[in-house]
Amino acid sequence: MPLISEGAEPIDKPLSEAHGRARKIDPRYSEGPLVKVAHGGNQSEAELIQGFLLEEGIPSVLRRSPGFDVPDFLAAGPRDILVPESAAAAAAEALQQTGPPPPPSTTASRPNPVKLVAAIAVGGGVAALLAYLLQ
Repeated sequence: MPLISEGAEPIDKPLSEAHGRARKIDPRYSEGPLVKVAHGGNQSEAELIQGFLLEEGIPSVLRRSPGFDVPDFLAAGPRDILVPESAAAAAAEALQQTGPPPPPSTTASRPNPVKLVAAIAVGGGVAALLAYLLQ
């Protein structure tokens, strides 16, 4: 199937958003089976990585990571970024130029044990006082 009609006028502007993305893809990077080159923590992060790759002419596909298919939270959950095998080395190089993602913060996710015990004690005291007053 020819990609251009004979005698057709060249298109200066993309016809649609998908057509514009397709015009950015380098044909050298479209051969071979899909391989995983990156990982996004959620859909928006994975789409950002996908945008970096597209600017380099590398086509990519997003896939939910195995074991995290939660239909109630469609945008939540990690995503794998897959590229054709011919683009794997170029994708790795392009992603190294953007820098590694920041490590997750461990201090924000761990509560202070003293504050936790104090909160439980205060909550228990308030519940006991309320039960005493309602008798």
